[in-house]
Amino acid sequence: MNRDQLKALVRTIRDFPKPGIQFRDISTLLADGPGFAAAVAAMTDIARPLAPDRIIAIDARGFLFGAPVAVALGAGVIPARKQGKLPGATLGVDYDLEYGTDRLELHVGAVLPGHRALIVDDLIATGGTAMACVKLLREAGAEVVGAVFAIDLPDLGGADRLRAEGVPVESLMAFGGH
Repeated sequence: MNRDQLKALVRTIRDFPKPGIQFRDISTLLADGPGFAAAVAAMTDIARPLAPDRIIAIDARGFLFGAPVAVALGAGVIPARKQGKLPGATLGVDYDLEYGTDRLELHVGAVLPGHRALIVDDLIATGGTAMACVKLLREAGAEVVGAVFAIDLPDLGGADRLRAEGVPVESLMAFGGH
């Protein structure tokens, strides 16, 4: 299945969660067995040359893509979670949202100096969460070898923000607009 066919499996819901937003809904891609398998395979193909030993899957839809990519590569999968979701000791970083702040956390010891970390998520928009993940991984001493997304919304600039920080970014498909 090629990338145009994968893109056709993503549903657009207009005016969600508020007027003027075009929400890119991956649930239709996930529900299509061959399409989901093709998306995971394509993300794995992007990731393989980067030789990550840790896949950092961002809460929550990133878990759906990150885990099978990690299995295919024989890498560990580490969940990057919102505050209060991980038991035990955590490392965290606060980051700005459109209206307020949030916090992203990893378990202490899940990522160590020398680990080669690849960020995986379903979608990159403004890049706030992904940038927080990069900061958190670097503070833990990991090398961020790249970031892979199913969808990029390039008009919102998130992928460019990551690239400006020296993080290679790839996505399977892009949608214009918000």
